Amino acid sequence: MCKCTTVNSNDPKGNWQLTITTITVQFFTHLYIFMMNMKGPCCEVVVLFCAGNIIGSGIFISPKGVLEHAGSVGFSLIVWVLGGGICALGSLCYAELGVTIPKSGGDYSYVTEIFGGLVGFLLLWSAVWIMYPTTLAVIALTFSNYVLQPAFPNCLPPYIATRLLSTICILLLTWVNCSSVRWATRIQDFFTIGKLLALVLIIVVGMVQISKGHYDALEPQTAFEFIRDPSVGQIALAFLQASFAFSGWNFLNYVTEEVVEPRKNLPRAIYISIPLVTLVYTLTNIAYFSSMTPEELLASNAVAVTFGEKLLGMFSWVMPISVALSTFGGINGYLFTSSRLCFSGAREGHLPYLLAMIHLKNCTPIPALLVCCTATIVILCIGETHNLINYVSFINYLSYGVTIAGLLFYRWKKPKLVRPIKVNLLVPISYLVFWAVLLGFSLYSEPVVCGMGLVIMLTGVPIYFIGVHWADKPPKLLFICRTATYLFVFKYLHTTVSLSLSSRPSSLKQKLPRTPAHVIRALFPQPQL
Repeated sequence: MCKCTTVNSNDPKGNWQLTITTITVQFFTHLYIFMMNMKGPCCEVVVLFCAGNIIGSGIFISPKGVLEHAGSVGFSLIVWVLGGGICALGSLCYAELGVTIPKSGGDYSYVTEIFGGLVGFLLLWSAVWIMYPTTLAVIALTFSNYVLQPAFPNCLPPYIATRLLSTICILLLTWVNCSSVRWATRIQDFFTIGKLLALVLIIVVGMVQISKGHYDALEPQTAFEFIRDPSVGQIALAFLQASFAFSGWNFLNYVTEEVVEPRKNLPRAIYISIPLVTLVYTLTNIAYFSSMTPEELLASNAVAVTFGEKLLGMFSWVMPISVALSTFGGINGYLFTSSRLCFSGAREGHLPYLLAMIHLKNCTPIPALLVCCTATIVILCIGETHNLINYVSFINYLSYGVTIAGLLFYRWKKPKLVRPIKVNLLVPISYLVFWAVLLGFSLYSEPVVCGMGLVIMLTGVPIYFIGVHWADKPPKLLFICRTATYLFVFKYLHTTVSLSLSSRPSSLKQKLPRTPAHVIRALFPQPQL
């Protein structure tokens, strides 16, 4: 006969343990049932693809900002759970767009198809100059903070040291991405282990602490003691901080064409991956509070390092190394994808044609990588981590909202279009209501930070009309633009051109002229100015 353990209903700690155990068992039971009912590669590809893109270095950055704006431990955990729910609504909307408009490019392609070139250009403009460089700057600053924190245990690392190390990291990975696509992908695969190791270690150690009864900060009467009086604006900023950790959920639509029975399996994959990520993030934050008071977490510049120092003893060095590996891989991944977005936008004629050029030998978009690197270094030298998160999250949410509003407009514009996935209208409407409230109160609470991003986005309007919409440009302007592009390319690639010519077949060598201008014209098509 099995021996059962009873829990005293009058013991608050016993009730807490029973609640956590029940929720965890029920979640994984339903998760197992969903996985068993799914057929085809959806279970192995879509779920892992979505969860792998979402889970990243953001979970080591955002907990401090979420707690600071939420005002209490309990409400910060609610923000993490609700943030996952909002991502699920957005993912369902993007799933419909992904199978209705089967184009690569994600948000940029959808908005361009639905609203036209101007709105698509503004989305691209904000991604190139705001979203990707700011995200890269935040991750690079986190990398330097976690690397330097053990050397400065009782104070913040010096400002110059963090910026210098971040710049070195950005330059190193830019060189890697310029040199070889294979090196960049291998770095990404290897450093993914870092984030998984750190998260598993944090959750396991935290659950051990809770099993020993160390969860005073998590008890309901303590968890909802507010550090300061909450306001709607601060709550909105807490959601912006959490959304940074959840960024990547909109990548799910990139694999819709490879899923068997996407109408059935894609929503199921969303129902699994988003709750799974939400559970991991919530458990990570619960683990933090199992050993740290809210004051200690807010005072820490590297939360995972402080957590490791309190619980891992002589093995505390594992935590900063694991997080540093995670953030290093995150920087590499964002550099890789942001440069490809510049490349795609330039080929569509929405960015300077120079950014659509690739290296002859390495086949890497070097001009696009250099632009991303330069913009990132400028931003990390003028911003602070949590302000930058508010800055980029505001623009991210603005882009998501415009894209999902496009879903409603597309239904009205083409009601008879075949849609393999068609979500209930309440899904996009609910998301847009939350989106409007969040952005409105965020702009009210941080008018300078959020307004600056909005202004930079709107600067793309005159750029679009001058650079893209204006077709009949004066011949002198065309000559200046074309000459500047050719001179830059020849100055940068003249040694590579000669080396590449010597390694090409003899028939191709005869077709390529040897003078600088003609070499460039033979290697690259004429720009569409």
